[in-house]
Amino acid sequence: MAIPEYFEFQDRTKIIFGIDTLDETGKEVKKLGGKNVLIVTGSTAQRLGYVDRIKKALGEQGIGVAGVFDGIPENSEAAVVEKGRKTAEETGADMIVTIGGGSVMDTAKGINVLMSLGGSLLDDYQGANLINEPLKPMVAIPMTAGSASEVTFAAVILDKSQDMKLAFLSPYLAPSTAILDPKLTVSMPPRLTASTGMDALTHAVEALHSTSREPVATALALSAITMISGNLREAAKNGGNLEARSNMLIASTMAGLAFTNAMVGCVHAMAHSAGGIAGVPHGIANAIFLPFGMEYNLDACPEQYALAAHAMGVDTTGMSAKDAAVKAIEAVRKLTSDCGLPQRLSEVGVTEDQVAMIADYTLMDGAIVTNPREPDPDAILEMVKRAF
Repeated sequence: MAIPEYFEFQDRTKIIFGIDTLDETGKEVKKLGGKNVLIVTGSTAQRLGYVDRIKKALGEQGIGVAGVFDGIPENSEAAVVEKGRKTAEETGADMIVTIGGGSVMDTAKGINVLMSLGGSLLDDYQGANLINEPLKPMVAIPMTAGSASEVTFAAVILDKSQDMKLAFLSPYLAPSTAILDPKLTVSMPPRLTASTGMDALTHAVEALHSTSREPVATALALSAITMISGNLREAAKNGGNLEARSNMLIASTMAGLAFTNAMVGCVHAMAHSAGGIAGVPHGIANAIFLPFGMEYNLDACPEQYALAAHAMGVDTTGMSAKDAAVKAIEAVRKLTSDCGLPQRLSEVGVTEDQVAMIADYTLMDGAIVTNPREPDPDAILEMVKRAF
């Protein structure tokens, strides 16, 4: 592996893993100095009693609960973040504990920006490195194994007025502490397990092929690919298998650390666009686009995809890098098929008249900046048409 002359790698988040570590929330909040906590969550965590357990854990440490902000949609919106900011201000919250999937955690990140710095989310902070000072402490507790928002420097939030998912990027967005409790992911149904797992796989593969790739991120990405390939089918089929759930949760976090440092590429750019325009869930969009994106990039990074093939358990003995890379793409398609995920955009509500718009938005998405192959408008359009 060629070593770059210079690179940076950051991990700003303390990571705690273990069964029933949810009950450690109060102790971790106390270490961070929180006294009046806003819990940002979705309806599932409420229904399953996890919010009550967090309240109990906080109470045992003498920490108050300012309130609970819930009802966050699958594709969260800037307007929801503004409502959360208002709740935080009205309740006098001094920090956030967030529990849920990627949309919930990204919403919490947006609320934390406004709690900490004020201003307008869309006008002042959209883009890269416009958040340049520390935010209030935050504890993030994922209930899915995919987004890795519990450790990343990113939040992706829908601007409904443009039907566009907007990225907010800064190391200061990373939560202070991530609590990984595999029991919390058991509630995910098979399709959600599979789609969030494919989100994590896409993070890892795109971290491998990114023009900003570097050795630390590559090592994390390859380990994540191995763990996902070896556990996603079982986790989707037998959701009560805590070993498979644990491996997926750890792999997701590792892939998150990889991509938040190395960045991603055209697959995420297409997924963001399909999510904003047609409401396609992010993991489903990544699952559909990943093999097409790998085909698009094949000639630009065959060695990286050959590494992915080996990590997925493909016997690449005697193969050229390109032949091994093709096998990696085949392995990705087989994984999505085995998990019962859709293979085409037309299966998930995208209409033919939206295809060109998805391609246009892909070219404007910041994720494409580190794609290994130069974005070509005609080729991007053709790729989206093939995925349709």
